[in-house]
Amino acid sequence: MALLIDPPTWPAHGTLWSHLVSDSSLDELHAFAERLGLGRRAFDLDHYDVPADRHADCVAAGAHDVSGRELIVRLRASGLRVPARERGAAKAAALGARWDTLLPGVPGAREVGADLVRRWHEPHRAYHGPSHLVHVLDSLAVLEGRSPGVPTPGEPAPSGTSLRAQLALWFHDAVHEGVAGDDEEASAALAVASLGPLVTGPTTTPGPGADPAAGSTHLTADDVVEVARLVRLTASHAPSPGDTAGALVCDADLAILGAMPDRYARYVRQVRAEYAHVPDDLFRTGRAAVLEQLLALPELFRTPLGRERWAARAEENLRTELAGLLGAP
Repeated sequence: MALLIDPPTWPAHGTLWSHLVSDSSLDELHAFAERLGLGRRAFDLDHYDVPADRHADCVAAGAHDVSGRELIVRLRASGLRVPARERGAAKAAALGARWDTLLPGVPGAREVGADLVRRWHEPHRAYHGPSHLVHVLDSLAVLEGRSPGVPTPGEPAPSGTSLRAQLALWFHDAVHEGVAGDDEEASAALAVASLGPLVTGPTTTPGPGADPAAGSTHLTADDVVEVARLVRLTASHAPSPGDTAGALVCDADLAILGAMPDRYARYVRQVRAEYAHVPDDLFRTGRAAVLEQLLALPELFRTPLGRERWAARAEENLRTELAGLLGAP
């Protein structure tokens, strides 16, 4: 474990700036910054921006003075690096703009979104942070045949199954303390508490095969109940046959498993960083159990497009990681 800082060579706001990072733990990084009086506003997804006049203080307190190249190499190896292509979409302002397209004009919705954005940027998150939220939302868009990213101006607000699925993904890891089952239940409870006051339409009872609230601009009590159900479903990732919304949400949440090997390896490093406090042997045991549970599912992906795009590579990634864990000393 090490704190690293590069030379102050980045100009902005009338001074030069350094990057302060940890090569193992965001908790370690935040604790170090707090001891030095570096405000949380200086934190930018994976590093603190440090003005030139504080560089020597960081080194004196124990940060290793390294080149910018070495800092990037070690940060990437840790899994904590947020690549440049993901940074813009993961920023609070970009996520806020994305949320605003879900419930436009609903009183109180913007405040709920602001609370969610704050939660997704909590400092202890290495994998289950804003980049993960962006990834699952974009994966859902792919499954639904939409363009990933913030909807274009003038595009109709989502409704029915799509609205419910998007809201569920916004809430599905909104509470993240690293306790399987408890986190999903707490996140579902948060969804009910946050969305309940936003209900603007009557409770609906759709007919068989109907898309609930399709075409409606309202949030109904039924929507809130369904969002909470979908959030809880991400604990097992086992939707029932015919559960269209459940299949979409679970496939979007698991899409990272079907990533290319280099991206999957970064995901694995990020997960380990979130559990840096857990000894290696206990982590290997717990992680292996998670992988075995996923591999034991009748089908990892439940939508046709999810199976086509991600299933084969996901199984290969999972089996490769599991073999490494079981073969580790």
